Amino acid sequence: METRVAVMGVIIENTDSVEKLNLLLHEYGNYIIGRLGIPYRKKNINIVSLAIDAPQDVISALSGKIGKLPGIGVKTAYSSVITHE
Repeated sequence: METRVAVMGVIIENTDSVEKLNLLLHEYGNYIIGRLGIPYRKKNINIVSLAIDAPQDVISALSGKIGKLPGIGVKTAYSSVITHE
């Protein structure tokens, strides 16, 4: 199985979607290396950074599911590091 390392940047503008986001992150928890959440109270948003090591299709699936949540934006940056496990 090939895995890649990626970073997802998530901007949360609608806190009503946070519960669904957390359920998704729990579902994909085996692939998440680390997570950093920053509340930006001045702008009334939250910023989450996720480091992931997973197969390409898993990363894409998680990003797609997060992007469909109302009031949440996501962008993914992929490293060129590919591991064969």
